[in-house]
Amino acid sequence: MSEDKNRATAAALLPLVGGAGNVTSIAHCMTRLRLGIRDPALVRHEALRALPAVLGVVEDDTYQIVLGPGTVARVAPEFERLVERNHAGRPAAEPAATTPAAGPAAAEGPLAPTPVEPPRGPEPATPPSGPASTPRPTAPAPPPGPAGAPPTAADELAAQGAALKARQKSRNATATKLFLRRIAQVFVPLIPALIGCGIVAGINGLLANLGWLPSLVPALAALASGFMSLIAVFVGYHTAKEFGGTPILGGAVAAVIVFPGVTHVTAFGRQLAPGQGGVLGALGAALLAVQVEKCCRHGVFPGRARSRAWGRVPEALDVLVTPTLTVLITGLVTLFGLMYAAGAVSTATGTAATWLLAHGGALAGFVLGGLFLPLVMLGLHQALIPLHTTLIEQQGYTVLLPILAMAGAGQVGAALAVYLRLPGNRSIRTTIKSALPAGFLGVGEPLIYGVSLPLGRPFITACIGGAFGGGCIGLFNQLGDTVGSTAIGPSGWALFPLVKGAQGIGTTIAVYALGLAVGYLAGFLATYFFGFSRQLRAELNKNTAPAAGRAVPAGTVGAPEPTDVHRPAHDASSPSHSAAADRPGSGPHPAA
Repeated sequence: MSEDKNRATAAALLPLVGGAGNVTSIAHCMTRLRLGIRDPALVRHEALRALPAVLGVVEDDTYQIVLGPGTVARVAPEFERLVERNHAGRPAAEPAATTPAAGPAAAEGPLAPTPVEPPRGPEPATPPSGPASTPRPTAPAPPPGPAGAPPTAADELAAQGAALKARQKSRNATATKLFLRRIAQVFVPLIPALIGCGIVAGINGLLANLGWLPSLVPALAALASGFMSLIAVFVGYHTAKEFGGTPILGGAVAAVIVFPGVTHVTAFGRQLAPGQGGVLGALGAALLAVQVEKCCRHGVFPGRARSRAWGRVPEALDVLVTPTLTVLITGLVTLFGLMYAAGAVSTATGTAATWLLAHGGALAGFVLGGLFLPLVMLGLHQALIPLHTTLIEQQGYTVLLPILAMAGAGQVGAALAVYLRLPGNRSIRTTIKSALPAGFLGVGEPLIYGVSLPLGRPFITACIGGAFGGGCIGLFNQLGDTVGSTAIGPSGWALFPLVKGAQGIGTTIAVYALGLAVGYLAGFLATYFFGFSRQLRAELNKNTAPAAGRAVPAGTVGAPEPTDVHRPAHDASSPSHSAAADRPGSGPHPAA
């Protein structure tokens, strides 16, 4: 029965994303189905959000459909099978009438054509159910609602959230931030193994502390530690894959870091140790391997006409020379440089994190918890993922993740306050009710881009809630009750099975739960008392949407917005399913 449900969900999703021909890649993380989309105009956003299994959608570098933990791992294979079956059933040659958006990617495989006119799907033949099915007007105009009704306040908030996200995304499209995003993508495939091994480690620690099943404890320790002992290899593999190299060569050069025989190698007058440099060394080694491999295949100066062939390995020798030079050059640099340098950085990272929380305590937690959401908005949170993984590799858990998770608690508290302060606005209250379950599990975009960020002040008060929650966790760290996470990815309530600390598991869970409660309460109180001006609250409570043509104070939700507030028009939220308020975001939780 469950398989039929997952298959039905996948079958419902496929036509709404434009069909198999519009899907260029398929992946999933803990909660989201991540799709590469050829032509975003073919995606029926509102229909997707209306599906019962969909918690929301996020438009980023990939199109992300939030299905929730567990569900996505079952739906993704069914979806992939459907796409492959559709591709296999199509002729190799397709008509060439495709939209320019398909670009060169259209040559990647036998994909369905994307007709220019009329648009695919039943929308042109049916009355419009929302902005997704109507062309964008040339002049600023509110998106049409059902039966020609004016837009609700939730529609306005959703449109503003989409516009804010679009502007923020364009600002974040810098070379550094895009590089950090690609680095973060290296760790996404590792999250399931980190979670599984982390939970096994927690069970093993519980059994060891209670003295139960002593013969099983060593076996569980091996299971929990095996992956972490080889994580550098997996990081090297996925780094090379992400940056366009041969994945197995990336894994091969990273494997030298964990090879026991490196104890016989001396660098800078010191004997190397297996694992020295960890995931940071593996990242550096694999990135270097990709560059060496590209130089072998394309030459040292591939962009210069006179030097195009300089250093390029002849095709007849490529299969022998390129892998050899890649492993040899990168391996030597790794042994006599990267392992030492990355080891020093890794050690400094662990020492700094421990010192910061041992001495800074509440203040450090307050600052980290309060600033995490702005870091997400700036796209800088991606840089924290290698740090989390380094701490897990060194200490068995990361002390930063539970503190950063308090940012989500502040959002939940702020949303609850908005819900109570706007009793006359049914659309926003419905949005919040549908988004709260995902918020409790650490998926934050429905609340951030659907509610708090467009409203302005509630986003700031949510950050205040996260700051107080982080300060609470930091205080207990300073007092010796360290709280950490054995894996990256989960947040909110989903982090409970992964918490680990210096004290017993009961104390650690209690401290984390207290931090969440403080974050909820602080976010709620700050938003309830300071989240709205009196004028804005009265306006939002007076009507779900202001009547057309009525003057509205500037800056309120009902005020006329610039044209780009409603761009793209299909992003406006549908009031019939408030999980639709899930707006594009940089990440749902501290590690994403």
